[in-house]
Amino acid sequence: MFDPLSAAQALLVRHWSLSARLERLPGENANFRASSGSGEVWVFKVATDPEGAISLEEDVSARLLDAGIPVPACIPAPDGAPFVVTEFGGKVAWARLQHFLPGRPWRELGSSPARLEAIGHTVAQVHRALEGFAENHPLARRTHRWDLAEAHRWRPETAGFESPNHRRAAERSFHLFAATARPLLPGCPRGMLHGDINDENVLMDGDRVVGLVDLGDTQAGALVQDLAIALAYALQHEGVGLNEGAHLVAGYAALRPLQPLEARVLFPLVLARLATSAAIAAHRRSRDPDHSTWFSHERSTLEALHRFAHLAPREAQEILVPTSGRPPAPPVEELQAHRRRALGPSLSLSYERPLHITEGRGAHLIAADGRPYLDLVNNVCHVGHAHPRVARAIAEQAATLNTNTRYLHGHVVRYAQRLTATLPDSLDTCFFVNSGSEANELALRLARAATGARDVLVLDGAYHGNTGNCVAMSPYKFDGPGGQGAPEWVHVAPVPDGYRGLVRGAPQEVGVEYAERFGRVLDRMGSEGRSPAAFFAEPILSCGGQLPLPPGYLEPAYARVRAAGGLCVADEVQVGFGRVGDHFWAFEEHGVVPDIVVLGKPMGNGHPMGAVVTTRGVADAFDDGMEFFSTFGGNPVSCAAGLAVLDVIEDEGLQGRALELGCHFLDGLCKLQTRHSLVGDVRGRGLFLGVELVRDRHTLEPADTEATAIVNAMREQGVLLSTDGPLHNVLKIKPPLVLERDDIDYFLWLLDAVLEGLD
Repeated sequence: MFDPLSAAQALLVRHWSLSARLERLPGENANFRASSGSGEVWVFKVATDPEGAISLEEDVSARLLDAGIPVPACIPAPDGAPFVVTEFGGKVAWARLQHFLPGRPWRELGSSPARLEAIGHTVAQVHRALEGFAENHPLARRTHRWDLAEAHRWRPETAGFESPNHRRAAERSFHLFAATARPLLPGCPRGMLHGDINDENVLMDGDRVVGLVDLGDTQAGALVQDLAIALAYALQHEGVGLNEGAHLVAGYAALRPLQPLEARVLFPLVLARLATSAAIAAHRRSRDPDHSTWFSHERSTLEALHRFAHLAPREAQEILVPTSGRPPAPPVEELQAHRRRALGPSLSLSYERPLHITEGRGAHLIAADGRPYLDLVNNVCHVGHAHPRVARAIAEQAATLNTNTRYLHGHVVRYAQRLTATLPDSLDTCFFVNSGSEANELALRLARAATGARDVLVLDGAYHGNTGNCVAMSPYKFDGPGGQGAPEWVHVAPVPDGYRGLVRGAPQEVGVEYAERFGRVLDRMGSEGRSPAAFFAEPILSCGGQLPLPPGYLEPAYARVRAAGGLCVADEVQVGFGRVGDHFWAFEEHGVVPDIVVLGKPMGNGHPMGAVVTTRGVADAFDDGMEFFSTFGGNPVSCAAGLAVLDVIEDEGLQGRALELGCHFLDGLCKLQTRHSLVGDVRGRGLFLGVELVRDRHTLEPADTEATAIVNAMREQGVLLSTDGPLHNVLKIKPPLVLERDDIDYFLWLLDAVLEGLD
C-alpha cells in the first residue's frame, strides 16, 4: 500500500539530499513539516496539480516577497529549479521545499479585534502588492474547485446533507449568492487573489501577521472574494459575530476602501464560502470519509451557517460596512398604510406577510432587506428579471428616441417581421398595443369587423383581460365575486377538464367528447339565430387552473367555429414565446392555425407590450375608414425591448431549456403526487405547470385553504408561488425561463416537507 510519508521522505533524500522527520500538515495536497535532527524546520510540498498552477504560485510568491509580505520562500533543488517533477502515488507530481515561517496559526489564537484588523490590513497589502499581476500573467485567469465566483457549482451537493436544517441553511446561502452576488461580481474591482485566506494559512505573533502560507488557490478574481473568505473563517471563531467581523473589514478598508458594489456582495460571498465548504465536505465524505484533514472546519462551518444564513443581508451589510450609505427602507407596515391611502381598495397584495420588493435578477426577486426569493410565478419577466441585454436595449433606445407609429421607424418593422417569422405564414399582419388585455379587446373588434357578427364563445373559467369587454367575456371574472354573469353576446362552453370536469379520464380520451359538447353550444346559438364572431381560447387555461386543452379538442372546435362563420383566436398572452418547450406557440401542439393570435406579458420582459397578429384579410376588413391608433403601441423603446427578448430566447436556447427543465419539474411533481394524497393532479407543459390540491381523491373536495397555507409557507422559505383556478386550489408554476435545475430540486424538496406537514 502506498505510504505518502515514506514516499515524501524518499523524494527529499533523492532531490535535496535531506534526511528529515515528516509530519503531515492540513491541506488538500501532500504537505509536510520537515524537521532535521539539528532543529532546522522546512515545509515539503508535493502536489499533483498541473505544472502551470505551481509556476503561477511561485511567481505570485516572488512578487509578494519583493513587497515584503511574509510568504514562504522556495529552496531550489540542486539544479536550481524551484521544483522537481517526479512520481507520487502513481501520479505525476511537483515537489517543492520551502522555508518554514514562524508563528502560530490564526485558528489557534482566536480572533481579537486587533488581530482581525491586522489580518484585514494584510489582505489589502496582498492586493496592493499584486496590482497589475493578473493582467500580465498568462495563467492568472484559471479557475478551481474553491473559486468563490463559481460557488454555485457545488449547490447540488446539499442534497447529500444528513440534516435538513443544514441543507436549508446552505441552500439559502447559495440562493443569496446567485441572486445578489454572482450577477454583480463582474462589476467589482478585480486583481490577483491569494484565494484561500483561511485561519490555518495566516500565521500570527500576538496581534501581528508574521506569515501567509499556501498560495495553491491563487487566481484572478474580484478582490472582495479574498476579504469574504477571511471573514467566513473569522465568523467560525468563538465569540465572533458581525460586529467583531467588522474589525477585519475595517482593517482592509483602511488601506483599500470598499466600493459600494463590493459592500453589497460581501455578506452574500461570506455565506457562499461557508456553504461551499460544507458542500465540498459532503462531496468528499461520500468518497473518502476517513480523510480527516478535509473535514477540519466542517463542524464550525455548519455552526456558522446556522448562525448567519437567516440574517437579513442588508442588515448584515450595514454592520460589516457601516459607511455603505444605503438609506434604510421604510417598515413594511408603514409602506402598506401609505398604499392603502393612495391606491384603490380592490388592489390586492400577495401573502399573509406582504413583501417589499426592490430588485429582481434572473429567477429571483429581492426584498428591501436584501433577502432573495425564488420567483416561480412571474411569467412576465420571461427571460429573467432585469435581463441586462433587455435593460440595455431599453435604456439605449430611450436615450435616443421614443415616439409613436405615425412616424417611420425601423424598429417596429423589424419587430413585426421577426415576430411573424415565428408564426404560420398566414399570420402576417401586426397591430401593437400595450398589454394582453388591450390586445384581446382589439382582437374582438377585428373579429366583429371581419365577420359582421357580435357574439363570442369562451371556455368556462377563462380570463382574457381587465378591459370592459374582456371582463365581460371572462367567466373567471363575471362568475366570480362582484361579477354579474355572462352578457347575452357571450356563450360559455364547458371547460375540457378531464380531471374534475363533466367528462373525466385521460386527455386523449376526453378531447373528442368535449369537442362534441362545444359543438352543442354552437348549435344552440344557431337555433337562437346567433352566429359567432370569434372563439377565444388559451391553449392552456391559466386562471382556469393551469389546464392544458386535451388533444383532439381544438382542431374540431376550430372547424365548427369556422363553419359557423366565426374566427378562431388563440390567446397566447401567458403561454407563448417558447414557454411550453415543444413549440414556440402553445397552439402549435394542436395542429391548428388560428385566424388571430393575441400576445402580451412576456413580449417586453416586463416592459408593457401587447400585440395582435392576424391575416391580411382580417386586417383589411378592419380598415373601414376609422383609424386605429395606440399612442404607445409599437413605439421604438417597446420594439427595442421586444427585439432583445427574441434575441435572448434564441441565443440562450430558452425554448429548449423550458422543455428540458419542464420535464424534470413535471417528473418531480408527479413523484410528490405518489407520496402525498393532497396532490390530486399534476399537469402542464414546459414551464407552465399546475398542481391541483384536493382533500379527497374520490370526491375531489378542493383543498383551497391548504393551497393558501402552502403558498405562505413557501414564501417563508424564500420561494414565491400563487394559487389559481376557479376553486383557488391550484398551485400555479410559471417562472422566468432562466430558472436553474438546482432551483427546481430545492423547491421540490421544500414542497415535499410542507406537504408532509399537512398530510
